Amino acid sequence: MTHTFKRGIHPREQKKQTESIPINILMPKAGSEIILPLVQHIGAPCEPIVSPGQRVLVGEKIGDSSARVCAPVHSTVSGTVKSIEPHLTVMGNVVNSVIIENDGQQTEHESIRPRGGHESLSRQEILDIIREAGIVGLGGAGFPTHVKLSPPPEIKIDTVIVNGCECEPYLTTDNRVMIEEAERLVIGLQIILRLMPDARGIIAVEDNKPQAIAELRKHSNGVAGIEVAVLKTKYPQGAEKQLISALTKREVPSGKLPIDIGCIVNNVDTVIAIHRAIFRGRPLMRKVITLTGKAINNPGNYKARIGTKLSDLVELAGGFKFTPTKIVVGGPMMGVAIFDIDVPVVKTTAGVLFLSREETYIPPEQNCIRCGKCVERCPMGLIPIELNTDILHENSEAFLAHNGLDCVECGSCSYICPAKRRLAQSIRTIRRVELAKMKR
Repeated sequence: MTHTFKRGIHPREQKKQTESIPINILMPKAGSEIILPLVQHIGAPCEPIVSPGQRVLVGEKIGDSSARVCAPVHSTVSGTVKSIEPHLTVMGNVVNSVIIENDGQQTEHESIRPRGGHESLSRQEILDIIREAGIVGLGGAGFPTHVKLSPPPEIKIDTVIVNGCECEPYLTTDNRVMIEEAERLVIGLQIILRLMPDARGIIAVEDNKPQAIAELRKHSNGVAGIEVAVLKTKYPQGAEKQLISALTKREVPSGKLPIDIGCIVNNVDTVIAIHRAIFRGRPLMRKVITLTGKAINNPGNYKARIGTKLSDLVELAGGFKFTPTKIVVGGPMMGVAIFDIDVPVVKTTAGVLFLSREETYIPPEQNCIRCGKCVERCPMGLIPIELNTDILHENSEAFLAHNGLDCVECGSCSYICPAKRRLAQSIRTIRRVELAKMKR
């Protein structure tokens, strides 16, 4: 049985460049700068717990907070703290960051040690290890994992979904991780199920990843409470609410979270990071990233240390064939264009696209022709052109009344629009404003 959700689109996948290339490790060079922002997650910012001039080791905690919704930051190299200062990030904001001069020795901190496994650990010990490892949602959201796996006691979780859909065009990191680390993924899911004893585990993969499906089935065969579910390749199949709908036929109500209907969703690499923390005692220090596009010499999937500058990664990956017309962090549907590559890889960096003029051409915006395609394809059942009209008229009350905050910013409406209206872009902008108002 192939699962799917209502509506959605079928953009060109653009995955052939990198999907069959094994993950390569790129280690930062001695003498390079490692920039570690103290906010790489949703929640309270970390405070630095190191000082300029201090020597730090691989895996040593350099930032933390007493807030519940927070994830510590660790040094990913050994070296000397040069400074603690605001620095530009891949998302275009300026964040207080610890800047380390890499000594190239990769000397590990004493806290990194094998732990053996999870069988002898209590529920709280597992959660504490996940928290101390600084693990967050690696699919892009960055929500601290220890908080997600600690729902209120009155909420019963019956379904834990591992999201391996990776529906964004160009990106293939999750595909390669599932192929190369399927056994660790299955064990990581077993660890999560220890925390949710009444839940079943589902590893969800789109049907355009047959090798990943085969590896996962091989390693999950006979494992109680875990199944591999195949989903139709469609965008945005990997969006949390659409994934839950496809697998369980439940709908997450407006303004609610997956836990409100008994579900928890984690990215595949997040689950593997849990395995790494429990078995090897290693905090979150590396990220697998797709570097692709016509402008880069060696497109592929690379395992990079968090804090490595994108400019250094480009050099390590062979440099540019020509100057890219546009650089996008993330996928083309939901990613963010950047103007400076001297910014660091962070925990939520899934990929970087170095695109040619041909790959980035967007026709001029024209008047709406009232075709209704944006309505037919919106996975949330919204009316994007109506929301766009509310925004152009600066009518925030109407935007909220038309459920604009339910938009998942997938970009399907802009993609399918024959008039090339900037629907998703306008909605994304006003959503940021309205959400910020709600937090005040």
